[in-house]
Amino acid sequence: MTLRGKQKRFLRSQAHHLQPVVQIGKGGISDNLLAQIDEVLEKRELIKISLLQNTDEVIEEVADVLAETLHCDVVQIIGRILVVYKPSSKEKYQTISREVKRI
Repeated sequence: MTLRGKQKRFLRSQAHHLQPVVQIGKGGISDNLLAQIDEVLEKRELIKISLLQNTDEVIEEVADVLAETLHCDVVQIIGRILVVYKPSSKEKYQTISREVKRI
């Protein structure tokens, strides 16, 4: 699903008050980390991910890897913070995705 401008703007406003849920450190991106991010996205739909100072990862590359492997949308990149959105497949967790569909 490709997001339109208004949808991205809405998601950015929803993510403004969120704290980073996942931190990527010197271990980099592993299969376990990707599985953890996918689980969190399934329940929350919209999360922030931060890259710690001790990581060798580049934020744009991390965004590309997440988009390709998890099939999620990167809403925003600010410094070392990444905002990621993926609609939940379970109806009981679909709160943000209902709003996004209406926009």
